[in-house]
Amino acid sequence: MLYLIGLGLGDATDITVKGLQAVKSCSRVYLEAYTSILTVGKEALEEYYGKQLILADRDLVEQGADQILEDADVTDVAFLVVGDPFGATTHSDLVLRAVNAGIPYKVIHNASVMNAVGCCGLQLYNFGETVSVVFWTETWRPESFYDKICKNRTAGLHTLCLESLVTDFRGKKIYEPPRFMTVSQAADQLIQVIQRRREEGEELGMTEDTVCVGVARLGSDEQKIRVGTLNQLVSCDLGAPLHSLVITGRLHPLEVDMLRVNAEPNALENLHMIDSSTYTS
Repeated sequence: MLYLIGLGLGDATDITVKGLQAVKSCSRVYLEAYTSILTVGKEALEEYYGKQLILADRDLVEQGADQILEDADVTDVAFLVVGDPFGATTHSDLVLRAVNAGIPYKVIHNASVMNAVGCCGLQLYNFGETVSVVFWTETWRPESFYDKICKNRTAGLHTLCLESLVTDFRGKKIYEPPRFMTVSQAADQLIQVIQRRREEGEELGMTEDTVCVGVARLGSDEQKIRVGTLNQLVSCDLGAPLHSLVITGRLHPLEVDMLRVNAEPNALENLHMIDSSTYTS
């Protein structure tokens, strides 16, 4: 059996009872180490699970999946994923490879950023398409995330922006130091897009004064939530990774009240300025 096991969002203790029982029964246990991270390292997980973990980087999962699946038809193998196993499309590919090889599989779910983000006060059914904000380079500055945010806002929907995470390599074994995009960096890139589109005379789907939410280390004891304008979040330091940014759409009165709990002082003015025309029915 191939087990795909979600680890949740915080530390070693966030694994479910069912997940932990499966881990203890497996002959090999892989830890996916490139789509997300916990607040504790591999050693803490090994101590709590009572199992040695094999780190699985992007190269192993996407190019060497046969190694992970080896003998999984006659012994139990676990593949551990921070959050929920299907938070990344890569893991669907692993399941399809197992099915094609005649290997049975079982998924043990857990909390992920996709549902935990509701703690910021915005209602989950009011979210649109999730987007990724990637690190820009001197020669590569994609803006598609902005267009998707605007599409969501046109429909009155909020947008969860997952920040770029670089933990292994780019290209052929060209390794980089780990980098984690902050809420501040994501907000700054968005503002640069807004300013460029404004200079071109384009009608804007959001501005520097749009109310946004920055979240960090969701699910951990060090979780932080900050509500402010996009401009305010550029200077907001939420500390260690992982960070996510939420761009609000049309707000329900209950959402406004919840946002005020974590609002920056000056952001309260923006929330007070929201009138009944912005509320959902």
